[in-house]
Amino acid sequence: MGPGWLPPGLVLLLVPAVGSQPGGQLPRESQNLNWNKFSGFWYILAIASDTQGFLPGREQRKLGASVVQVHAVGRLKVVLAFNSAQGCRSHTLILRKDGKKAVFRNTLKGVQGFRVLSTDYSYGVVHMRLGRAGRASTTLLLLSRQNVSSFPSVRKFIDICEILELTTGAAILPKDASCAHTILP
Repeated sequence: MGPGWLPPGLVLLLVPAVGSQPGGQLPRESQNLNWNKFSGFWYILAIASDTQGFLPGREQRKLGASVVQVHAVGRLKVVLAFNSAQGCRSHTLILRKDGKKAVFRNTLKGVQGFRVLSTDYSYGVVHMRLGRAGRASTTLLLLSRQNVSSFPSVRKFIDICEILELTTGAAILPKDASCAHTILP
């Protein structure tokens, strides 16, 4: 994958949605997103990426998880857990807020951008720009407080996948939460 902090083999296949057109306007994170409300445990219900071989095979796919915490003023602590060919792996990142944009980064760990594109605090669509040394990738996560998704949240995820042209590298994860539960707070 390049950045080295997420294991390879995490891209799933999602049946491309019909109706939306690629090239639309990407939602922008609100400058006044309440990170205290957004903080907490999230299931990762769907993933999309432009990196080939990002997800394990169908028989090894499980729900992922994330814990987002306000770490200090202008910093987030993000823990991500994904199932890979080597089993469930978790990764912890400390991200710093960009002074000019509504995005968090940790370029030393290969995270060029972490931002919430859409949320009502029961679901969230998170855009991550990963990469180092001139190589970059885009990953989109559908987060939910529950281990099931709502139609509007999946529709929003698919719409953003189409805008970012990620529909061929996207998938809804099966409901097996054994990996996700390894990072329950």
